[in-house]
Order: sequence, then structure tokens, then C-alpha cells
Amino acid sequence: MKKVISLGCLGIVLAAASFGTVQAAQQKPVRLASDFTYPPFNYKDASGTPQGFDIEIADALCAEAQLKCEWVTQSWDGLIPSLLARKSDVIMASMRITEERKKRVLFTDKYYQTPARFVTDKTSGIKIDKVGLKGKSIGVQLGTIHDRYVTDKFGDVATIRRYTGQDEVYLDLQSGRLDAVFGNSDQLALAFLEKERGQGFAFTGEAVTDKAYIGEGTALALRLKDKKLAAKFNQAIKSIRENGTYDKIASKYFNFDIYGE
Repeated sequence: MKKVISLGCLGIVLAAASFGTVQAAQQKPVRLASDFTYPPFNYKDASGTPQGFDIEIADALCAEAQLKCEWVTQSWDGLIPSLLARKSDVIMASMRITEERKKRVLFTDKYYQTPARFVTDKTSGIKIDKVGLKGKSIGVQLGTIHDRYVTDKFGDVATIRRYTGQDEVYLDLQSGRLDAVFGNSDQLALAFLEKERGQGFAFTGEAVTDKAYIGEGTALALRLKDKKLAAKFNQAIKSIRENGTYDKIASKYFNFDIYGE
């Protein structure tokens, strides 16, 4: 027996298909915010195109979650205020998970985890304690967990100089305007110490892993109520870890396990 489809049913099917196509085309973009001052994690190339580990991971997550995403630029200290003011939907800027930030934003699962360290001139002989840093100048990126750590630990004996971009920190260290800098150990190594400009400098002191400051890893941050969107990103993080996409991207930037334990 031939299957008969009425014109009415066909119209419903076509209408549904048309609605799905229009709905996909009209999908509201998810706005990802970064300051783009943190190579090799996030930065812009000469043409102004976002580049880096964060950027490629975000692109992979959006593809996996079937989300239409676009990038917006925001200064680091304005990332959370702009998110809460609905000027962006997700912070994707190597932001660490901390208890203080959890009060304001909803974090996804981590997508990498690294310690923090100090860098000084190889010949300085500086020791990383209150005696060694007394009267010294320490450079950090403004509003970061690194800023909070050195302020709490050494703000009473040292001068803390805060910068809007990490490259500015390196420039002042090279010029002698800073005695030490403090930041993400991998970023310090990859963007400075392993470059020609960083040859006269080295890590000093022990790696800092105190979760009260360094946090529980690095993650995407969303508004507290956006649990469904966070769940989509969490599933996407799990998927790209399992299907090899994460490792493929990470291997382009690092020769070690950036994901951590």
C-alpha cells in the first residue's frame, strides 16, 4: 500500500523545517570576553584577530556545544563588571576559580591548572620573603589573583605596581623599574623567560599553589543564573578532553600537561 501524506501534514513538516532553519540562523550569539593581553593564552595578532590557547579551546567548545560565539574585548579589571552588566555572556580569559569570585560568577569545570611564581633578574640575589622584598618593587597585572597575593603577603614591605597588560610588566622588569614580577608560571615561562628578552631573568623562590589565592584551576565564568549554558560548556569540556581535541590544541602551545591534576 502506498503511503499517503496529506498536503496539510506536508505543510506542517515544511513549516517545522523552515522554523528550525530560521531559528538556527537567528541564534543569539554567545559573547565571549577577554582582555587579549596574555600570550600565549589570549592575544591579538597584527591583524587584530584573537589568537592563543584560550581562543582555540573556546572555539572548540562552542563547536562541540553547537553554539554561535563571538569575541568582545574588555580590560581585565572590567571583565566581571561587564559580564554582570550583560555586556558579555562568558569570560574566557584564563580566569582562575577562587572562593571570592564564586560569590559573583558561576564557573565551569576547569580547562587548565598551573601554579604561580616570581621572576627576578638572575644576578639580583633577591629572596622571596619579607626581608628579601623589603623596599623592592613587584609588578603584577591589575585585579588578578596575583595582585591580591602580593598585596596581602608583601604589600606592607614592598611597592606593588599594577599594570593593565602583562607585556607592560615585562617591559618595566627589563628596564629595571621593577625588581620582581609575579604571575602564572606557564605564561611567565612561555611569553618571557623562553624568549630572547627574558634571557637575563629566572624563576625565584618556590611555586605558589595556595588555593586560597591560586584557586582550583582556570575556567570560563558566567552569570550565576546561567546554569544551563554552563552545563553545555561543561559537557563540551568533557567531550573535547575525551575525543582528543583538547590534547591536539594543547600540544601546539605546551610541551607539558597544562590540564594538571
